[in-house]
Amino acid sequence: MPRINLLPHRAAARQKRKKEFLIALAGAAVAAIVLVFFSKLMVEGWISNQIARNAILKKEISELDKQIEEIKGLENQRERLVARMKVIGELQRSRPEIVHLFDEIVKTLPEGVHLTEVKQTGNRIEFQGQAQSSTRVSTMMRNIDSSEFLSDPTLDGITTATSGQDHVSQFKLFAQQVSTAADDEGNPASAKSGKGAAK
Repeated sequence: MPRINLLPHRAAARQKRKKEFLIALAGAAVAAIVLVFFSKLMVEGWISNQIARNAILKKEISELDKQIEEIKGLENQRERLVARMKVIGELQRSRPEIVHLFDEIVKTLPEGVHLTEVKQTGNRIEFQGQAQSSTRVSTMMRNIDSSEFLSDPTLDGITTATSGQDHVSQFKLFAQQVSTAADDEGNPASAKSGKGAAK
């Protein structure tokens, strides 16, 4: 019976399988390297896109901060303008009061009385002057009390002095100015509620 030697054939098959395994292993390694490389590129692309988006967001936030500062500046300017308009409105409303006040001061002065100083602090008015007698000062106080634009006469002091051959009474008295400006609803404020109705 003939004998067949299979050792070379088996060795060749083993070498072939080994070679195929090494080729598959190298292919897998290359595929893994390519996959890792492209994954790295993809992750870097994501990171780059996110950095770009963050930069855009920072820029937008900076623009919004500038707009907020501008809005605050406009609000402050608006508040200043409103306050200025309010002051101007009050001055416009008080202009007739000044005219009435000076006109009323002239009306309340009786004959024989002249003023040397008139000073106003808010609604409080200070009169200083000279009169021929204390009776004329009393008359002035009654005139103030019956006035529509002045009220609450208060005598602070009266002294008698000699001016040449005449005796004069130097006095200081206070009064309150009655406001005639329009109220908040636009209605004229009454000068003196009781006296205005009586006249």
